[in-house]
Amino acid sequence: MKRSASQLAAGETPASETPAGAAPEPLVYLLGQPHLHDYLDFVREKAVGGAELSQRALADEWRSANDLYYALEQSEAGIADGAECLPLPAAMRPLAAKLKRNPYFRDTYDTLPTEIRMVELARLVVSQSSVSAEFSGALRRRLRPGMAQDELFRFCLPTDRPHPPVRARRASSDRWIFTCDSTDFRLHRAQLVAPARVKGLRTSGPVSDILALMVGFGSNFMSVVRSDERLLLQNGYHRAYTLLAAGITHAPAVVQTVTRKDELKIAANEDVCDDPAFYFRAARPPLLKDFLDPRLGKTLLVQRMQTSIEIEVKTRTSTGSLV
Repeated sequence: MKRSASQLAAGETPASETPAGAAPEPLVYLLGQPHLHDYLDFVREKAVGGAELSQRALADEWRSANDLYYALEQSEAGIADGAECLPLPAAMRPLAAKLKRNPYFRDTYDTLPTEIRMVELARLVVSQSSVSAEFSGALRRRLRPGMAQDELFRFCLPTDRPHPPVRARRASSDRWIFTCDSTDFRLHRAQLVAPARVKGLRTSGPVSDILALMVGFGSNFMSVVRSDERLLLQNGYHRAYTLLAAGITHAPAVVQTVTRKDELKIAANEDVCDDPAFYFRAARPPLLKDFLDPRLGKTLLVQRMQTSIEIEVKTRTSTGSLV
């Protein structure tokens, strides 16, 4: 089984794969950190009319945001240290106990020390450079003034949620392509399955084993990585951004604690693992609250993106003498 290059990074989709007639969507992009070339590439390739925009003007606005971060390194040095990570209120504790028994939770967080805590949203360190303003708006409509604590818990840590449709097609005799509008769409671990557990199989003879190649979605719980005194938002960017924009300061999240770089590779994404010092040691790393600062968070109109997974199956049968 080969995981092809068309298993794209979150949100990256060739224009030919974009549904015809799909309207562009607004997206908030965080300027100034960490790389200028990423911003230039993103605007050129994904923003509506981005290829015609002045590269110099784009670099100038990124530089202005980068200068602001330099000023924040002086005025807000150490702000990411000591972000509050508080015990859950009593009303949420039975929900947390139930969540920990959920098979999705157990399978996702089966390696590192894990807690469910109330985290301070504004001071969460971020590694993701953009959030969808449209998706955040849809989430915002689910919030209401004075929402109960159990509602907040389920908003951040849902065990049952709707998923967008998945489009599947057979590209050739040994290739299948699966496409979904969600950036949470992914390939799951392959598993051996006993034939008796699969109903309705049509086969040309007795089956001894089934290799299941599964596509679907992640558990999608809001989660952070804790290292020393810092909390880095790992999953649930849109929910965290939406809550903070609505004036909610703390929210429940899964907290995984790491104490060394090898553990970080289990809990965090590739960008964080490639440069952990930037996120966990810099005087003023990018924070979730920066998306709400118009000097740092720029709204762009971008082509809608989707995730594609291509699975190609190659087999080889060998017969030889026993020695």
